[in-house]
Amino acid sequence: MRLGINLGYWGAGMDGDNLAVAQEADRLGYDVCWAAEAYGSDAPTVLSWVAAQTERIDVGSAILQIPARQPAMTAMTAATLDSLSGGRFRLGLGVSGPQVSEGWYGVRFDKPLARTREYVEIVRKAMTRERLTYEGEHWTLPLPGGPGKPIKLTVHPQREHIPLYIAAIGPKNLEQTGEIADGALLIFPSADHLEETALKHLRAGREKAGKTMEGFDVCPTLPLAVGDDVTGLADMFRPYTALYVGGMGSRKQNFYNQLAQRMGYEKEAAEIQDRYLSGDKPGAAAAVPHQLIDQTALLGSVERIADRMTAYAAAGVTTLTLSPAGFTLDERIAALRAGTEALELAGVT
Repeated sequence: MRLGINLGYWGAGMDGDNLAVAQEADRLGYDVCWAAEAYGSDAPTVLSWVAAQTERIDVGSAILQIPARQPAMTAMTAATLDSLSGGRFRLGLGVSGPQVSEGWYGVRFDKPLARTREYVEIVRKAMTRERLTYEGEHWTLPLPGGPGKPIKLTVHPQREHIPLYIAAIGPKNLEQTGEIADGALLIFPSADHLEETALKHLRAGREKAGKTMEGFDVCPTLPLAVGDDVTGLADMFRPYTALYVGGMGSRKQNFYNQLAQRMGYEKEAAEIQDRYLSGDKPGAAAAVPHQLIDQTALLGSVERIADRMTAYAAAGVTTLTLSPAGFTLDERIAALRAGTEALELAGVT
């Protein structure tokens, strides 16, 4: 099992430290550095900035939002970043959610699975540098009856195959991800529930494509906080968990809420959402069960974290992405170093 880091959303208040965190992760031997986007900073700009000032660590988009870009533009971005970074780019894609897709990008959040499949097919075809033609439900290239003609990508990617990941939560999306992608980006992963909530669906998709899980990157992201007071550390992440379980998406389309329900927190997930959507964010945070946070984060001493890492490796995780918590740069760097120490102690490299 390898380690990665996630810098999260640029503009979240720790921007001045993020480059130093990425550089320390590079020095410590972390495998990949991910950056996110929603409706603030974009991921490619952040990743190019990090790649220019690191040496070995891969840079990855977690995620590039599918409604934000035409697939050919994403192929151009991936090829450019891979070339500029010396073959260190990983392309992570996701459909985002209905509020962002329709409210920010003006793209209907309909048929997300079919849209994702077509998007991946076009991106991959474009990056082969074939002349691009495609006939699908959501995209037709070139447009019929006009001046458009098949064009091929002029940039040569550093590698023939750029690893492609999909952010997936629901069973059908996970199965399709196993079928068409090289890896899965997971959130709120519990080692105790990973087989039931994710791996069995990914495996089914791989089997549909005539493949095994060999070489497929199972890549969950977990907050990391080091210290003796596990309860206090968990409380740091109450607002974060409440935001996703209670406030992401709509009442009917909140994938994170549905995941919490599948993990056995049906009643608690409903209460968190009710409180959050009514405007009671502190109440929503207070309603998050301690066990849910502890199951989906790495908290405590290095020894305790090492035990949890062992459980994730045994469950089938291949890249464990950490979001190191801390109020200062020194605290975040210390958490990074604890992560490598815990991995060595776990003996799962």
